Amino acid sequence: MVPSKTHAQAPLRSLDQRMEALRRANDIRVRRAQLKKDLKDGRVHIEHVLLDPPEYVSTAKVFDMLMAVPKFGRVKAARLLNQCRISQSKTVGGLSERQRGELVNLFHNR
Repeated sequence: MVPSKTHAQAPLRSLDQRMEALRRANDIRVRRAQLKKDLKDGRVHIEHVLLDPPEYVSTAKVFDMLMAVPKFGRVKAARLLNQCRISQSKTVGGLSERQRGELVNLFHNR
């Protein structure tokens, strides 16, 4: 007889906790969308975001932030990350100091 798989169940949360989590998640999405728009319009530079990221960007993927930079598409963003030996799934908060420095130097040399 094969033992049945038990599904891990998330701990129960109160309605207030769930609503607060949804509010925080929505706030982060709105702020990231505004940051991407500012990057696209040139009001914010990616170097500043990489060197001193706001907290709401720490869990965003570096690849997604690069895609918001003018004249950057999937190929160019992937090439830049490969050149710095950074995974496309790496988050901004998960970058090491070496990786941050390399990315910023590549932007300064463009």
